[in-house]
Amino acid sequence: MKLKSFYLLLALVLASCGGSKSITSVESASAKEVISAHKAAAPEFKTLAGRVQLVYETDEKLQSITVSLRMEKDKNIWIKASVLGITIAKVLITPTRVSYYETIGKTYFEGDFALLGEWIGTPINFQQAQNMLLGQSIFTLNPSEYKSEVFQNKFKIQPKQQPQNFIHSLFLNPENFKIAMETLAQPNSDRLLSIRYGDYQKLDGQFYPSTILINTSEKGSVTKIEMNFKKIDLNVDVSFPFDVPAGYEEIQLN
Repeated sequence: MKLKSFYLLLALVLASCGGSKSITSVESASAKEVISAHKAAAPEFKTLAGRVQLVYETDEKLQSITVSLRMEKDKNIWIKASVLGITIAKVLITPTRVSYYETIGKTYFEGDFALLGEWIGTPINFQQAQNMLLGQSIFTLNPSEYKSEVFQNKFKIQPKQQPQNFIHSLFLNPENFKIAMETLAQPNSDRLLSIRYGDYQKLDGQFYPSTILINTSEKGSVTKIEMNFKKIDLNVDVSFPFDVPAGYEEIQLN
């Protein structure tokens, strides 16, 4: 089957996938149309509760943990990490702060997003963390500043002019306009962020990630995070319990 015919067929059914109805030819689709379709693919929900199997790997350690994830869209991201049913850490992220404690070393953190950036391997804020979990771009896409092309069966979105020491690329699946891969390179700082998504699962007519692979490197230090979503429930009653136990020592970041 010719690729052009295949993409044209996909374009004709975009309305059922939540994409932009104005796209009539994939080969000639403008950045404005593609970005609009990507924004339209952002899932709408009030709350989300999920169970995730997470593998976290750095130069020093490799750890597999079970994560309970709860979200109140645009307000709260709550994470409880467990090993063999025993809670080892809790995290509460809001638009203004990050709260965290871990039970093994009995330490805690209350403050800005510096700790979250340290975990991920690159600076990140609340909206970017939420978008990452939902398969949406971690950067605001201004259609007038971006260009679009079809590359290796995906829509490739890039700034028309890449800022100095800042190379951003975005690859979108044509069938649902969700992210297949997003990369950010800062060569002068020897820093690279790559976010890859596997298949998406469809819930209530919207697409949510099944697998997220996050790779970051900075000056030779590498962090890898693999997230496999085992279950997602939408618009259920959730709570965000978070109390630092007595006697824990506060983490001080440099």
